[in-house]
Amino acid sequence: QVQLVESGGGLVQAGGSLRLSCAASRSIFSINTMGWYRQAPGKQRELVGRITSGGITTYADSVKGRFTISRDNAKNTMYLQMDSLKPEDTAVYYCATGFWLDPPRYWGQGTQVTVSS
Repeated sequence: QVQLVESGGGLVQAGGSLRLSCAASRSIFSINTMGWYRQAPGKQRELVGRITSGGITTYADSVKGRFTISRDNAKNTMYLQMDSLKPEDTAVYYCATGFWLDPPRYWGQGTQVTVSS
C-alpha cells in the first residue's frame, strides 16, 4: 500500500512563497508520475501539475510561471514551490500518484494553504 504525506502548508500573505512536500512510503515513487491537486471551498478539485519519473513537468495555466514541481527520487519526495501567491491559490493541496487511473489511485491527506490579501 502506498502512503503519501503532505507537509508545508500554512498562512502566507499575497505575493509570498511556500514550499509543500509530499513524502511517499514506498520506492514505487521513483517509477511513477506524481501530481499535485488542490480544492478550494465550494469548487471542484483541480490538477495543479504533474511530474513524470524522468522529471518532465506540466502545469495548469493558472499557476504556470509561479509554481514549480520537483522531485527527489532518492528521498521518495516531491515538492511544490509556490511563488507570487495569490488569494485565489487558497485551497487544500493534495499529492497523488497512480495515474493509470482517473482520478489517480493514491492520495495524501491534504495540507491547507491560505493566502491573505
